[in-house]
Amino acid sequence: MTITSAEAPAPVETPAPLARNADYYRLKADVEDFLYMEADLLDERRFKDWLNLLAEDIVYFMPIRRNVKFGQHAERENTKLGVGISWFDEDKWTLTKRVEQILTGVHYAEEPLSRVCHMVSNVQVVGVRPDAPTGEEVEVRSRFLVYQNRVEYETYFFVGKRYDTLRRTANGFKVARREIILDQNILLAKNLTIFF
Repeated sequence: MTITSAEAPAPVETPAPLARNADYYRLKADVEDFLYMEADLLDERRFKDWLNLLAEDIVYFMPIRRNVKFGQHAERENTKLGVGISWFDEDKWTLTKRVEQILTGVHYAEEPLSRVCHMVSNVQVVGVRPDAPTGEEVEVRSRFLVYQNRVEYETYFFVGKRYDTLRRTANGFKVARREIILDQNILLAKNLTIFF
């Protein structure tokens, strides 16, 4: 495919649609298989295997959402990457440390481990950059619903959108960038120990 998208995925951008041909549908199926396999790894608590799906230079970002006046949503609703505070503004090192902490078996908020189910839907391939400096990159949008059950009675639902940059490597796709838009203004769960 030779069609490219904007420089980085963002919720307010609308890239030119890709041609719906055999190459597109083959790529879309590959992307969906990757995202579903990633969800399985997280649900099965195979966190080290999940880390192997992340690029070494990954940007993993979940902004905090604010209630703003009409007409200010694009500019002010979500906090910005690297500016102010966010739910997550992480890299491979911090994600690895989070996994290591959970796997100690004494993590205060994940002992016993939560039961989690990730559902990924509405997967769209919105752009392809074949000449990116680090290799071909695919821009992907999707929706998620994550169910978490802890101990006996704690149950949480997380719903939102993801904007991923998947980098093609010799070993398959790697997540190079993930922006997670949680459709909540106030976090209703007691903590954010799960991965999206």
